[in-house]
Amino acid sequence: MDIRTSIAAQSYAKARTAAAPDQPSVGLTAAFERAAESFTQTLAQGEETARAAMTGRADPHALVEALAASQMAVETAVTLRDKVVEAYQEILRMPV
Repeated sequence: MDIRTSIAAQSYAKARTAAAPDQPSVGLTAAFERAAESFTQTLAQGEETARAAMTGRADPHALVEALAASQMAVETAVTLRDKVVEAYQEILRMPV
């Protein structure tokens, strides 16, 4: 085995480990869980404020704030979904 073959084998081994897929980190999973919990909590608070406003227990300003927060949460979730779908479609278009 000559030196060029040895260097090529070492380079291949380094490139192979650099290109190996990583497992999702626990931090990323926890971040998604927190985001989902926050989304659910925001919608629940909006619904509760809307019920309270209908029965006269909440002022209109609180209702507007809750509806704006709910709208922002839904728009963020839809944007995230669109980005995930777009990335998936891009992966499908890649030649194998």
